[in-house]
Amino acid sequence: MTAGSDSVLGLLPRVFAAPNEALAEAEHLLGADPPPLHASVAHQVIGIWQRDFGDLRIALHHLRRARDLAARADLAEREADVLGTLGVALVHAGRTRQGLAAFERGVRRGAGHTRARVLYRRAYVWWVLGHHPQALEDVRRAIPVLRQVNDTIWTARALTLRATVHLALGAVDRADADFTAAEALWDTTGQEHDKADAVESRGLAAFRSGDIPVALRLLDEAEARYAELGTPTFMLSIRRCEVLMAAGLAPEALAEADAAIAVLDDIGGQSTRKAELLLAAARAAGLVGDPHTAIARAALAVRLFAAQRRTWWETHARLVLIEARVAAGRTSGRLVADAAAVAEELAAFGAPAAPRASLLAGRIALRLGWTADAERHLAVAARSRHSGPPLARLTGWAAQALQAQAQGSRRGVLEACRRGLDVLDDHQMTLGASELRARATQQGAELAALAQEASRERGGPRRLLVWSERWRATVLSAPPARPPADPALLSSLTAFRTIAARAEEARMDGRPVPALEREQRRLEREIRSRTLHMRGDAPGGGDRFDVDRLLARLGDTQLVELAVLDGVVHVLLCGQGRVRRFEAGQLAAAVTEAEHVQAALRRLAHPGAEHRMPVVEAMGRRLEELLLGRAAERLGGGPVVVVPPARLHRVPWALLPSLRERVLSVSPSASSWLRARETEPPPGGRHVLVRGPGLASGGAEVPDLADRYGRPTVLEHDEARVPRVLEELDGAALAHIAAHGTFRADAPLFSSLRMADGPLIVHDFERLDRSPYRIILSSCDTARLASVGADELLGLVTALLPLGTAGVVAASAPVNDAAVVPLMLTLHKGLSAGLSVAEALRDARAALPGDSVHQATGWAFTAFGAA
Repeated sequence: MTAGSDSVLGLLPRVFAAPNEALAEAEHLLGADPPPLHASVAHQVIGIWQRDFGDLRIALHHLRRARDLAARADLAEREADVLGTLGVALVHAGRTRQGLAAFERGVRRGAGHTRARVLYRRAYVWWVLGHHPQALEDVRRAIPVLRQVNDTIWTARALTLRATVHLALGAVDRADADFTAAEALWDTTGQEHDKADAVESRGLAAFRSGDIPVALRLLDEAEARYAELGTPTFMLSIRRCEVLMAAGLAPEALAEADAAIAVLDDIGGQSTRKAELLLAAARAAGLVGDPHTAIARAALAVRLFAAQRRTWWETHARLVLIEARVAAGRTSGRLVADAAAVAEELAAFGAPAAPRASLLAGRIALRLGWTADAERHLAVAARSRHSGPPLARLTGWAAQALQAQAQGSRRGVLEACRRGLDVLDDHQMTLGASELRARATQQGAELAALAQEASRERGGPRRLLVWSERWRATVLSAPPARPPADPALLSSLTAFRTIAARAEEARMDGRPVPALEREQRRLEREIRSRTLHMRGDAPGGGDRFDVDRLLARLGDTQLVELAVLDGVVHVLLCGQGRVRRFEAGQLAAAVTEAEHVQAALRRLAHPGAEHRMPVVEAMGRRLEELLLGRAAERLGGGPVVVVPPARLHRVPWALLPSLRERVLSVSPSASSWLRARETEPPPGGRHVLVRGPGLASGGAEVPDLADRYGRPTVLEHDEARVPRVLEELDGAALAHIAAHGTFRADAPLFSSLRMADGPLIVHDFERLDRSPYRIILSSCDTARLASVGADELLGLVTALLPLGTAGVVAASAPVNDAAVVPLMLTLHKGLSAGLSVAEALRDARAALPGDSVHQATGWAFTAFGAA
């Protein structure tokens, strides 16, 4: 073979080092009427590029041309190599039988080094098809030969593939060893696309071991590397969908899968990847509560996998299809049998999803009353509770709890639920971002519901309180991880603030700039990605909730914890040394009424709506019936703390007749109230007053408050910039912020307060070492929160509570800026006299004028915590 031939053959590895350059050179080579060998290589290069990054029909045309040229020139090794590439393309096109036939001929035509490369490619195809033992056998035969001839690139590829197969079989340790060996080899090469693939594979390994933040970071890094090369990759999207779903980010997973499918269809890409993306979309649709979309996507995926002869994948798609049908309300003996058959097939494959299928079969059988069948399937699923990553163990504990329930063992149910939620607690603590911690709680919702149901039936109100607390506002039990030394995050936050301020200014001037808004969204994605990458460093297994400790600390205060069982609100009234339970109304009706009240308060915030006052007061009476029931008559005369479920966070509790004239505070959980009650104020007693731009009142209360507090730190005009504001807020005893608030339902951690240089967002507050002991937020919507996970809240108030804040006053609705001023002045008069925030807010409401604007303003504000 000539030196010129060596140069042309060098194009092949360049497809995965500099793909677009290799494509251009191959096309140029074909334009120069090359000899058969060179033409065969050029067609193969174009075929590989089109197979992986473009149109499969074009790929197959070029690869067949490359094969024919090699065969006519009687170049056996060349033909064998092309047949390996063609076999992969045919399988990706759904022509499995033709692809495997091409491999058979390739193995026969090749020898030594070439045959080893063909075996590697066939091993890859076996993995695509889900035939893992065959994949391991072929790669086992290929690796020694590739190592013997010092073929670094192909050895690294083979090790990466073997690791990926190990992951599919749940052998994480073996996979990690192969990934480590492959990475050491890649470091010696210039194969940039292969290196990106190695990073992607490490992300998959991190996910399989249960490390979601590292998985997200590595997949984002791989995406950036692919972007530099200008090559799309659908496998990355499939893997990221899997990680996003495990992280509780199913809407993002569904959007990513749909977008990738659209691109794939547009370019005529790989049929195999489309089937896998459809499967990911089906799972995501099921998780977001859209079973009908899940059924449609899963059914199509089943058909495609069957046509592609990919039994392993087809079985997984059948599992998702059955799950979707059950979620849509279908229950039948046929579904039990189908789920059981899928479980057996997955177990035969060694697939980690097998326990999930057995759990599904057991659930359906329970619904039908087939107790013996249910117990059999659940016992199989329960075997996974002691091994594997956290979410797999959760499946096992859920099965164990359901089996105990079927056997009538309340103790067994509670023990399984406790053990399962302990696993989830440990998993949550590996997540640094508050958003991921909150969303992860959805994984344990069934266990929490089973435990509460068992406690209601036979355990009494104290036990029900314990289990209600076990699952309430767990994300607030420890502050999120904070990376103040991350220069990239700080840079992104600064850039976001600048762009967001410019975009807001343009919108207010009536000339929005689309480019600014696109850049703002890009920076939001970047900031969010970086926060999701953070790993948790807080230890799990903190203090367990103690009912006696709570009752002792309450004194003459009554704590009202609302638990929801089967859609009904149960009132747990805690005080005077005991816990009592009362049944109230339907949760759905209360949520609807609360939304109506919010709309009415928005109208009352403006003059001219006085006639609505009787209607709003009637709504308050209706809410009291739905939320407190007969417990409203047993509250006594002392202070009240309300602990509502997440879906009721927007209730204006001061509007309820029995609470209107009380010292009233709200807390996400009884445990959170206890922590606030026992939090000591910081030394020094610093007071910080902040006045942001654009308030209708101009923040008129701030100068008067400055006089009241003597020599506070006052930040206004150009001094009210985010870095300075954060510096002064850190460790303050009291902070008052008069600034426009914006709640972001689509991205609650980007909810903000407007400062002179742009928005002060929740992500900024999470960087504080200690948030102010007391903080008063005098603007609209600062108490609005997003309900996520099982019973968690994300927003400004919940960002402050784990960071040292013991008392917050904030509004859950738009308020009249002018009416806020007298409320705030009276509130601070009470605080400076030594009252708690709840006491001061009660007195401030009572001192307001009786018109509808001022009354609505008072009802809109809530005291949180215990300071």
